[in-house]
Amino acid sequence: MFAVKSVLPRLRKELEPDLVVANADGATNGYGLGKNHSLYLRKLGADVVTLGDQAYFKKDMVAHIQQSRFILRPANLPPESPGRGWIIQTAGEQKVGIISFLGQSGFGRMHGNNPYTFLPVLVDKIRAETPFVCVEFHATTTAEKNSLFWLADGRVSAVVGTGTRVQTADNRVLPRGTAVITDLGRTGSLTSVGGYKPEPEIAQFLRSIPKKSEDAWGDVRFQGVLLTLADDGRAESIERISIEVEVPEEKSGDGAGNDAASDDGD
Repeated sequence: MFAVKSVLPRLRKELEPDLVVANADGATNGYGLGKNHSLYLRKLGADVVTLGDQAYFKKDMVAHIQQSRFILRPANLPPESPGRGWIIQTAGEQKVGIISFLGQSGFGRMHGNNPYTFLPVLVDKIRAETPFVCVEFHATTTAEKNSLFWLADGRVSAVVGTGTRVQTADNRVLPRGTAVITDLGRTGSLTSVGGYKPEPEIAQFLRSIPKKSEDAWGDVRFQGVLLTLADDGRAESIERISIEVEVPEEKSGDGAGNDAASDDGD
């Protein structure tokens, strides 16, 4: 949360975006999202908060998500799952549909239904009310993400990937007007393993013995994208954001993952 608190309020004033969407799957100590942190993200300026395979890792989220319209779990989870997977949100003078989807590869604890069959039906429903539709796709493989990009081209305004917590350099607008990027990146330490000190993570691979992860504070960044949409709902541009965050000396340590912390959100 340190990086979000340091950057987002200022960025909202500078860029004056109509809508801010944040993926927070892992924002609470690297595992899921807790109720208090979700409310804090809202206070800091996130209009919509999306989750992924860790949607229900925190017990208080199971009940909280039912009452919090601004939080989205993946839309392709079973209908009985708590919460909702999409929303139509007022943004400036327009309305924008936001959809969250979960990929089908690489997740051990949570499994969603086929997002490829869900997307056309759900998009048609939202486009009956607004031409502005943005999709957040929480997945682990580039092939799955890019396949959905091409399926969605011309149907939605944008599809942004999350889940791998490493910002990719492939932001672009596809031929039919859909902006895409394989991964938004992460908000937290870049000299880390998913936000954690490298040493304990390496030890687990070397010895196969579980070891407690430790937060990293080296090279803390605030990452994401800035979308600009035309009046017809097509994307005009998608720009990457990566802002270095100044960390207090008592937290930074040697800056290379040997003494540090992370937000671990996208």
